[in-house]
Order: sequence, then C-alpha cells, then structure tokens
Amino acid sequence: MNTKDIRDTFLGYFVSNGHRLVPSSSLIPQNDPTLLFTNAGMVQFKKIFTGEEKADYTRACTSQKCVRAGGKHNDLENVGYTARHHTFFEMLGNFSFGDYFKKDAIRFAWELLTGQFKLPPGRLWITVFNDDDEAYKIWQNDIKVPSSHIVRMGEKDNFWSMRDTGPCGPCSEIIFDQGETVPCDNPEDGIGSDCDRYLEIWNLVFMQYNKQQDSTLVPLPKPSIDTGMGLERISAVLSGVTSNYDIDIFKSIIAALSDILHIRYDRDKLTGTALRVIADHIRAAVFLINDGVFPSNEQRGYVLRRIIRRALRYAFMVGMREPVLYTSASPIVKLYSDTYTELNAHENIIGSTIKDEETKFLMTLERGLSFIDEHLHTLPSSG
Repeated sequence: MNTKDIRDTFLGYFVSNGHRLVPSSSLIPQNDPTLLFTNAGMVQFKKIFTGEEKADYTRACTSQKCVRAGGKHNDLENVGYTARHHTFFEMLGNFSFGDYFKKDAIRFAWELLTGQFKLPPGRLWITVFNDDDEAYKIWQNDIKVPSSHIVRMGEKDNFWSMRDTGPCGPCSEIIFDQGETVPCDNPEDGIGSDCDRYLEIWNLVFMQYNKQQDSTLVPLPKPSIDTGMGLERISAVLSGVTSNYDIDIFKSIIAALSDILHIRYDRDKLTGTALRVIADHIRAAVFLINDGVFPSNEQRGYVLRRIIRRALRYAFMVGMREPVLYTSASPIVKLYSDTYTELNAHENIIGSTIKDEETKFLMTLERGLSFIDEHLHTLPSSG
C-alpha cells in the first residue's frame, strides 16, 4: 500500500462505520488565538468538544494537515536527524461527539490495524492510564490482548488535557514492535522508553472529564473520543521501513531534489541529512503557502521564513549557489494534488514565493561572504 492507499483505507473504513468524512481544515486555526498552527486533528472540533458549537453529525473522520514548528510543539531542529520528526505531517483521526466511547473506539482501531492493514497482533502493545480499569478490561477481555502486552502508565504519558481546565481524559496508545533490527541503547528499555523499537502509532483519547480550576475532575455528561495516528508513521510501518523518509512520498521528493541539486542521497552522510531536511521543509512550505502563510518577520510568516531558510542553508552546504529549490514545488504539488486539489490553483504562487526567498537568502550570503573576505586580511596573524 502506498501512502494515498493508506489514507483512503483509513477514511473509507470509518465512513463505512457511520463517520462523516470531514475535509482537513486550514493550517491557520480559525478563531483560535491560542495556536500558531493547526497541530492536531482535534483542533477544528475543539468547540464541538467543549459544547460551544453543535454539528449535524456525531461521528467524524479526517486526515488533517498539521504543522509543528513553533510554540509548544516545535520539532524544527530535530528534522533530518531522526526517523520521525517533521514540520508538516498528516494526522489521521476518528472522533465521537457523545456517541460511542471506549469499547467501540478500541474495537475500531484493532479491526483496522489487524484486519484492514494486516498488522500481526503479536507485534502490537497497548498502554493504558494507571487508573483506567475499564480500558484495560476491554483490551484484555473483548479484544483478547494478553495482559503481558498491556502496560499501565502514569499521567504524563496516558492522560490528555486540552488545556489546564476543560475536557480531558485518559488515553490508550497502540505501540508497534519494530523488532530486534531496531535495537535499544539500553537492553532493559521497553514500552514507554525513548527506544525506537517500540513505536507509538495511534493514540486513543477518552474525553470523559471536565477539569475544574481546582483540578477536580467532573464527569462529562456525554463522553467523547479523539484519536490521532500520523499518516507518515503508519505508512512506514506498513511499508516495512524504519524511517518515515523511506516511504513513497519522501522517496519521490528526495529523488526530485537529488536531481535538482545534482547530489546523491547517502543516508549516513551530509547529503542524506541535507536532502531529508530540504524534503521536509519544502513540503511544509508548499502547504503553508497554499493555506495563505507568506514569509515575513512576524508570527506565522516568521516561522515559514525560518523553515525555508533552514532548507536553503542545507542546500548551500551541499553546493547550491543559485535559486533552484523552488522547482521542487511542482513535484510536491503533483504528489498531493489528488487529495488536496487546491494545490493546483496555487502552484505558481507557491513556486514564486519560495524562489523569492531563495534569491534574498543567497544575496544575504553573498554579502556576508564578501564582508568576511574583505576583512580577513585585517586579522592579526597567529604567528
């Protein structure tokens, strides 16, 4: 299955189970001053969860565009150096607004992963909140996951809150064991550690409380469900690779960039890191510009400028000396245009915006290098 097939299978499964297919919202959160960017699938449903708005459906599913490159969720400096970090990604999610709760949410997730996606049950582990006996028993008694593969964890890992007050609840994570080919630094590391062998692929949030100012948890009259699974992450698992950068989408983008920059992708050398950074960042820039964010020195525009210029810095490190990265916007648009059709209409403005930033960046570099050359002879000699 390629990435598009996986996205379509996920959404199709939930539509067949009575969910409304809701299009991804913009990367610019609407009427939400608390967020710089949309960073999770539940963002467009926040007011439905809090009861401030009503919808004409009680079940929904989405593939939500997300950016985590500013504010609390900022993965920018990790991109290119790890297998999972991205500035832009898609989050698959299913939601229940006072309709089904833990039992069905767990059943849906298990059926999709082991039935539709054919993941081996023996390689799946489950975490539940320490006090959530209900979820534990559903996994053990209804789904038949052995107790040896269910791990109770604390509030830090398995209790989700929208903010300091408001809707919140325990969560249950589904972990995929990537096997001994992905060893842990410490042989004793297991579920809940930073070991890449045990990869969280899906988080099921059970919103069942309303947290008060004094931290008291009051049961919600209509408990709800909010889940999130990174599309790139599950694509890597289903493709049998241990890095998101080895899935079909990124392989295509990296191949295009390799041709544009006239360098070969070498995973463990500078060219590998550079191509991963550039592939991620230009993809993020394409989607941000598509949603109306333009480079500037303030807020969202400043984050976009940082993303583009970090990509340009790595391109410069591998030999780029003229504006060329903007030409990679077209291959990215082509990859995603079936799903996000609006990209086609914005392709020219996306390319010209990236080219303009490239031109400015290279002029700045040229001035800086000229200044250094001009003043280098004024430095005292070391001898």
